[in-house]
Amino acid sequence: MAVNPMIKDRRTGATPAGRGKGGWLAVLEQGANLAQSATPLKGFDVYVVGFHCAKGEPDFQMEAHHFCRVVNGDLLQCVLFDGNTKDANLIGIEYIVSSDLFDTLPDQEKSYWHPHNFELLSGQLAAPGLPEAAEKAFFRLLVNSYGKTWHTWHTSGHDGRPGMDLPYGDPKLMWSFNRDGECDDALRRDRDRAMGLDTDAKRADRQSFLELARPQWGVDDMKEDFSAARPIPGVYDVHAAREPEPGPWR
Repeated sequence: MAVNPMIKDRRTGATPAGRGKGGWLAVLEQGANLAQSATPLKGFDVYVVGFHCAKGEPDFQMEAHHFCRVVNGDLLQCVLFDGNTKDANLIGIEYIVSSDLFDTLPDQEKSYWHPHNFELLSGQLAAPGLPEAAEKAFFRLLVNSYGKTWHTWHTSGHDGRPGMDLPYGDPKLMWSFNRDGECDDALRRDRDRAMGLDTDAKRADRQSFLELARPQWGVDDMKEDFSAARPIPGVYDVHAAREPEPGPWR
């Protein structure tokens, strides 16, 4: 994927339908490299990998590789892929906002935004290639943040089915996991093994985030879909929790 040898290549999705590029496309690409600008894509260099499920569809789970640009202190915008190699498929988008910005949204709009505290405190969200101290400092800034995520191409298989070779059907609103036992452990173990990540170690190291974590909207939105899941400290639904404490993105 990149020059950083600490980042291991990862590809998880289906091979797209269609023929090879052919000579004329190779010429077009070379001309574009020489004469055209990719300015809007510059700055999408913050790389994190985690897991999503479709809202209301607990078995529709997949690994998602985020390449993000920091717009300002309250907003990140990310393009999502099913891997980190040059042939990875573009599968969706995610916008990330601080709790300050989230609090300005109408209540109806808030239902589209998933909370991030479990992803951070559980250690499931990782920033491959960053030194541990830098990763922890970055994720500390994301405590209490929210994401709005749409997947347009479902290249990873579910329930034994193959992934799609083209972006069929409607986009899906994706959601975060918010309790232990929600994310398929085989999915998490496969990513950790392939990319050399240690979710349990990251979880232990991030317990200092607990003092910053506030109750969030959406934590309980899929509670009934994962009846056997177990809550963890620091992850509370705003409608069932105590008065929130200040956090870094407040």
